[in-house]
Amino acid sequence: MDEVKQLVTDIKKGNLKPIYFLMGEEPYYIDKISDFIENNVLAEEEKGFNQMVLYGRDVAIDDIVGNAKRYPMMAERQVVIVKEAQDLSRTIEKLADYVSNPQPTTVLVVNYKYKKIDKRKALYKAIKKAGVVYESKRLYENQVADWIRRVLSGQNYSISPKAAQMLVEFLGTDLSKINNELEKLKIILPEGTQISPTHIEENIGISKDYNNFELRKAVGERNSVKAFKIANYFAENPKDNPMVVTVSLLFNFFSQLLHFHGLHDKSPRAVASALKINPYFVNEYIAAARNYPMKRVSSVIATLREFDVKSKGVGSNAVPQGDLLKELLVRILG
Repeated sequence: MDEVKQLVTDIKKGNLKPIYFLMGEEPYYIDKISDFIENNVLAEEEKGFNQMVLYGRDVAIDDIVGNAKRYPMMAERQVVIVKEAQDLSRTIEKLADYVSNPQPTTVLVVNYKYKKIDKRKALYKAIKKAGVVYESKRLYENQVADWIRRVLSGQNYSISPKAAQMLVEFLGTDLSKINNELEKLKIILPEGTQISPTHIEENIGISKDYNNFELRKAVGERNSVKAFKIANYFAENPKDNPMVVTVSLLFNFFSQLLHFHGLHDKSPRAVASALKINPYFVNEYIAAARNYPMKRVSSVIATLREFDVKSKGVGSNAVPQGDLLKELLVRILG
């Protein structure tokens, strides 16, 4: 995020490079940087003749180079943006010759999503000398809630830990999807609002009481009544609550619980740091550790591995997912 801010700051100051190669698994920041250049480098009256958007599936490297070598018309520079450039992965190295001697009045932006170029080869080395290579790495699940908090903080909003966790559970690590939902909330809620689980439930449609987050908590507390209520809700809404996701979340929880048992320092700060969780959730792990000794945790993890296979249809094709989840809960809570 800091690297993105610095890139944007440099562009605002007019410190432009002849090529921006934006690559990596997470498309959110690739789009953000590319859109910023598209919207801000040229004045509106200059864009008609001097800004071009190409798509990797429709062009060859020679087409890109030909457009990049053009001179701007009645402007200091031109902008050439290549979207979906990963479609040119087989020939992308041919761009190295142009990058070695780029047109100084052209800003070439290459969006190379979900992939990376080989850092040992000529193209990468040439771009590092002449321009900018930005690699957008996918966040780990335990980093996304903090990302949500930081994004909202910069826009004069805040969010409760539970609400952030609900978004992560429902939307995963796809930052574009999460940002779209946050934009919807910002339209509805005034600045300064702390986004709560109720806001998430009412405006995004994620139940604040019947979700994997609450199921995990109920299992940790060995609260069978609550756990089976949630399981029944999941059975009635299987498309929104796939078994494979539930098993994965429980597996991660018990794996972290195993790690917790092995910690020498079990102070809240040390636990949060070691498990890479928000301090808000530390008490859940402390409570669960009392209910599940280390030997029991190992047994539960083995059970979850078994049901992970079953949830993917191996050896249980005829068993409804809801019944499978209830069987799993009996094994864990029994």
